[in-house]
Amino acid sequence: MDIARFPRVRLGHFPTPLEPLENLTRALGGPRLWIKRDDCTGLSTGGNKTRKLEFLMAEAQALKADVVITQGATQSNHARQTVAAAARLGMHCHILLEDRTGSTDPDYTDNGNVLLDRLHGATVERRAGGSNMQAEMEAVAARLTDAGRRPYVIPGGGSNPLGALGYANAALELVSQATDRGLRIDHLVTATGSAGTQAGLVVGLQALNSPIRLLGIGVRAPRERQEAMVHDLGCRTWDLLGLRGELPREAVVANCDYVGGGYGVPTPGMVEAVTLLARTEGLLLDPVYSGKGMAGLIDLIRKGAFKQDENIVFLHTGGSVALFGYPSTFGPALR
Repeated sequence: MDIARFPRVRLGHFPTPLEPLENLTRALGGPRLWIKRDDCTGLSTGGNKTRKLEFLMAEAQALKADVVITQGATQSNHARQTVAAAARLGMHCHILLEDRTGSTDPDYTDNGNVLLDRLHGATVERRAGGSNMQAEMEAVAARLTDAGRRPYVIPGGGSNPLGALGYANAALELVSQATDRGLRIDHLVTATGSAGTQAGLVVGLQALNSPIRLLGIGVRAPRERQEAMVHDLGCRTWDLLGLRGELPREAVVANCDYVGGGYGVPTPGMVEAVTLLARTEGLLLDPVYSGKGMAGLIDLIRKGAFKQDENIVFLHTGGSVALFGYPSTFGPALR
């Protein structure tokens, strides 16, 4: 798995910490829980998209782009990190934010990630929920090209084969950390949405012939669709790396029972998970991805889905700044 041959611009703080969750383990009565702190990647409060952007922005530089275009939901962690990366590299960033929740709360529409988007200097445009966001980005790119700019389009979540290389590399990083400390990892659990993080991880783990079982907790799509998206992107990433054979379909596993009312729509389980991690470990999850991912993991533990002596690593994808877009959601829990 020769990832070093792909151009990469250094944007993050790596390796990110691998830490035990001793208090949470005790609170849940086992199994042994750990957390991979990709909320600590360093770029504009951190998050998982930084790993992807190191490869994507390197290509943008190689193509001599002067503006990057991307899209996401209103409280998009990916948009915020992309704007920050562009600022770091002296490029402009134009983002399209899709209304996927219907919320008109000013805290949701203008605080949290949206506030940071603008602070980093982004041009922000809004789109209605259900818009063809790829087509919308291409239209913006054509408009900017006509104006003499050199745009580079990044898909939502940075989720294409080039971006997924960031998480193929993260799998290697995690396995190396576990080896260094003599830790046997039985399960790796993470939130899965636009598919790039899970696809990269499954490619990396399969390429390393690792016995770690990877589980994605869906935050957006039904299981069949989510697994199909992850496997498709994983296969394309596998081919980009020039790996032999094929990526096994059975290596892609997603549990999408914790989406609730839809993407970005709060659930009681998410509120409990965010509050529990804050009060037992001093850690902040986000309400869209890691909060629902952890809610799923907690529920599965309570249902006896894991053995008591197993080691489970939860990959924290960052995004806690989005909490400031959901203050009313946590009001009852805080009172």
